[in-house]
Amino acid sequence: MNALPILGAGGWGTALAVGAARNGKDVTLWARRPELVAELQQKRVNADYLPGVTLPDSIRLTSNLEEAVRGADFALIVVPSVGVPPLLEQLPRALGVVLCAKGLAPDGGQLSVLARQIGFARVAVLSGPNLASEIGRGLPAATVVASTDQALALAVQSALMSPALRVYTSSDEVGVELGGVLKNVMALAAGLVDGLELGDNAKAALITRGLREMRRYLLALGAQEDTVYGLSGLGDLFATATSPLSRNRAAGEAIARGQHPSHGGQVVEGLRTAGLLDAWATAHGHDLPIVRAVARVASGEWTLDAGIASLMERDAKAEEYG
Repeated sequence: MNALPILGAGGWGTALAVGAARNGKDVTLWARRPELVAELQQKRVNADYLPGVTLPDSIRLTSNLEEAVRGADFALIVVPSVGVPPLLEQLPRALGVVLCAKGLAPDGGQLSVLARQIGFARVAVLSGPNLASEIGRGLPAATVVASTDQALALAVQSALMSPALRVYTSSDEVGVELGGVLKNVMALAAGLVDGLELGDNAKAALITRGLREMRRYLLALGAQEDTVYGLSGLGDLFATATSPLSRNRAAGEAIARGQHPSHGGQVVEGLRTAGLLDAWATAHGHDLPIVRAVARVASGEWTLDAGIASLMERDAKAEEYG
């Protein structure tokens, strides 16, 4: 059985490692910090990122990247988006890479495109409504792995599929990757609605129009329309916009209440993504009003009242479905 390296010991990386190990896979979990590896080896619990979930004894732990990927066909890259480019630079180009971060490259482009520019021929993306604490506890869930390399997608499916996690495959890398990216901004917006106590009507309208905005963005980048309504689009949007476990939703709620938008020291991808997407929309003439409002409120450029007004005072129009 081939080794399964999982590079990144945050909540999501740890949850994936635990689930795969429980299913009998040969898992190595890599963390950048040796002190975290030492703590995990001693306590077998990732108290900072996935509390209450015991790491199976079969999971090997290391901070040595070369050791982590030795003999592997592919690796799951489960670090925050800002950490993906430097990590990719250190990996052998023959390795298949499965990108699990729901964020953008430094230039606002796709991480999968950047990976190929760096020299990786075998690239996949993993996304879906996957709240780490639920995956770690073994609750039922589903995810989707997308790649133009069908053999790689099937290999990832085989490695991660379990009685608790259904893994679907897709060839739509663009849609799967960017759906996971944009839903973080919509979850921030949902958190703002919750923090301001604007009500369920407002939140339902936001999620509905947010899905429409996601569709507009994904199709502009070449995604397949069906993907918008799949696990990495509507599914992930629903989970992260409504769940108290969503760090992006919690960050939006904190901003609305005048608090710092931290989430237990974990990266809130939507905060960085909102600014990058707003800049992209402005540069390319695309109308992404929710993205614009979130980006400018989060940056302090707009007040909360100005952000709400930007959405509620738009010109009257017919609702469009197609």
